[in-house]
Amino acid sequence: MLKNIAEDLRNCLPLETMLSSEHLALQKIQQQPEPTVHVDAFLYDEDFIDSLCEEGKMSRNYCTVCGSHQTAPLGFISHSFSLMELKFIYHHVLPDLSEKILVDVGSRLGTVLYGGYLYSSASQLYGVELNGDFCQLQEMVIKKYQFTDRIKVLHADICTQGSLLQNADIIIMNNVFEYFLNEAEQARYIICSSKKSIVKIYPRNKFLMCCRAWDYISHNVRRRGSLLVTVPSLEESLSGLQVNIQLSSWVDEVPLNYDVYPEKDIDREALKQIHLYKIL
Repeated sequence: MLKNIAEDLRNCLPLETMLSSEHLALQKIQQQPEPTVHVDAFLYDEDFIDSLCEEGKMSRNYCTVCGSHQTAPLGFISHSFSLMELKFIYHHVLPDLSEKILVDVGSRLGTVLYGGYLYSSASQLYGVELNGDFCQLQEMVIKKYQFTDRIKVLHADICTQGSLLQNADIIIMNNVFEYFLNEAEQARYIICSSKKSIVKIYPRNKFLMCCRAWDYISHNVRRRGSLLVTVPSLEESLSGLQVNIQLSSWVDEVPLNYDVYPEKDIDREALKQIHLYKIL
């Protein structure tokens, strides 16, 4: 069913899975030091990308000198979890979610919500998304696949959803602020196709909007025993930001087993970017 949903979404979106309404994200991709493209990991797995490359619709490399054979790997950015990462989160990171409320901060295409509906028994799955175009896409999928009994998408700024955060049992945040707040006010993360690692790039300013968002999260996600799933780690996300968040008194990181899949083609580096915290 998730593969069918991915096909539906591919038919609604351009290959790069970016909308014209994503002004800031588009601008940031264009400003990367090396040529970078957005390839949504939920919609396009490695095999699918290989087939697109064979058809000449996509390339993994760019020419460093036009017309020559001097090439270098393109940087790939994804704003969604892959199918493998969704399985890992719901099968190996999170406990039984029966009677639990899950909130996905910045739900975008809704992949966390669909995965939660199919892979868990969560009673309610809420997506909070600023971009109205993506909210419409999520509503289309939710209606078509009859997910309306447990999934609800809110077209809102997370900084207006204090009550929702306070009552949530699980909060998921996948690079949620780094690409969608003003570039002059926050840090950025890139997932490189070659090393599959996250590289952090900081501008020189004070990151005011990102700090505001993190302050709001830390003040409202306080329910003891609730769980927070983040990519990247909280330490990486908060590094360099002017926030007064004492992680040691707020959360306790829960160790994860990143070697649960024996298959050789599993991207363990991507899994290692997923972190789980218990609220103290």
